[in-house]
Amino acid sequence: MIKEIKNVKQGLCCPQCGTMVKEFRNPAPTVDIIIECKTDNGKQGIVLIERKNPPPGWAIPGGFVDYGESLEGAAVREAKEETCLDVELLRQFHVYSAPDRDQRQHTVSTIFIATAEAEPKAADDAVKAEIFGAHNLPEEIAFDHRQILEDYFKQRY
Repeated sequence: MIKEIKNVKQGLCCPQCGTMVKEFRNPAPTVDIIIECKTDNGKQGIVLIERKNPPPGWAIPGGFVDYGESLEGAAVREAKEETCLDVELLRQFHVYSAPDRDQRQHTVSTIFIATAEAEPKAADDAVKAEIFGAHNLPEEIAFDHRQILEDYFKQRY
């Protein structure tokens, strides 16, 4: 019978032998997807979502990578969950890893560039999903997504 690791005042303790076990704290892997979108009515630009949960603001669609999931799989899933868009991934853009990029915890985000051809619709963690260009970005942008978008629009590959 396997017992759970017990947390004692000094640290974690192995339930089998009682040996102290070092606890590792690692950043959480996330993905964000810059979706280059064209709609039937002629709108063209990148898709941002207005967040339902804190921290508030507009954001590039994305989220946490599930255990057993590839980065690419997570990107396609998160895009669909938040924008209802079926995306085609074009390439990886950059990885952003500043420890303070997400106030909730340390994350490392792999950014993908993708395309879609439909009207985005908000779902899951999004209140709104809209198309923006380089010159009409919303004022309040969450996380480090303004920097990511500046790098994208200035083609800092």
